Amino acid sequence: MNSERYGVTEDGKPVVAYTLANTAGMRVCVLSLGCIIAHLEVPDREGNSANVVLGSDSVAGYLHRSPHFGAIAGRYANRIARGRFTIDGIDYQLETNAPPNTLHGGRHGFDKVVWQTESHDGEALVLRYLSPDGEEGFPGNLSVEVTYRLGAANDLRIDYSATTDKPTIVNLTNHSYFNLAGEGSGDVLNHIVSIAADHFTPIDATQIPTGEIRSVGETPFDLRQPTTIGERLRMADEQLLIARGYDHNWVLRTPAGNAPRHAARAFEPRSGRILDVLTDAPGLQFYTGNSLDGALVGPTGRAYRQSDGCCFETQRFPDAPNQPGFPSAVLRPGEHFRSTTIFRFSTDAT
Repeated sequence: MNSERYGVTEDGKPVVAYTLANTAGMRVCVLSLGCIIAHLEVPDREGNSANVVLGSDSVAGYLHRSPHFGAIAGRYANRIARGRFTIDGIDYQLETNAPPNTLHGGRHGFDKVVWQTESHDGEALVLRYLSPDGEEGFPGNLSVEVTYRLGAANDLRIDYSATTDKPTIVNLTNHSYFNLAGEGSGDVLNHIVSIAADHFTPIDATQIPTGEIRSVGETPFDLRQPTTIGERLRMADEQLLIARGYDHNWVLRTPAGNAPRHAARAFEPRSGRILDVLTDAPGLQFYTGNSLDGALVGPTGRAYRQSDGCCFETQRFPDAPNQPGFPSAVLRPGEHFRSTTIFRFSTDAT
């Protein structure tokens, strides 16, 4: 594993870039800032490699302009209604950084902090962060560990682990924006996607789940068979109009908590690249980069516009702390939060 200084934060903390590589032509660059996957290089069907994730070009870009490019989102990924939740009769109020709700842990979430490097070698990188009691309004000192491990078969495995000294809520995910044709190459509307889910959680006008778990049948959210993203993205469906595209939680088909199982696949026909997503999490947020508007420029100097990338955010359900019908997101002292997601890359030539 190679490491080099990437930059420095405004309060003087150095940011280090770590690069994992294998013999199959895959390279992953992870920053100590936010555990950000800044660069992910994989070969196409002809063996030509390209970076397949969107990103920023500087520490300042990631801190002030990035829509969570490649970062670990937390302490609670996704949305919490009105920034409020209750544990054991105690009410907590978070910063509502996406009014009227809290998004991805608040204004100073896990994507904005420099993580400590616990260990790194040729195959794995272990990063840790202690989120103090009261940070962004969340209770408890939360000790978090994230491990990136690159396998010989082009598997990028992410292991999440957390413990707390006070009852709290936890939801961790990686927020990489993928474009399998290559970063800055245009939109992902030609990507063919499937998601192993029979249900999804519809949202209200503020993008908070209504509490309903709705069948995907006869809706644009039926991605059980491979479907081109652009085929349905512009349909006049109420749910798509609210989010300006896909930005919803799919209820994954098989029970959570066991070994990682297949959750989603994306195929880009021009390059032949395939991304398979495996996870033990109960949900997956599929997001089509709806907020990208041309105002952000990537590391190769290309502006990012709507649908220039898509995210596969493995997760506990959005607003689960306020939804009694959703799987619990509460973590208590003595318990150990663990979750695993695998991004597996291949081509249609293999």
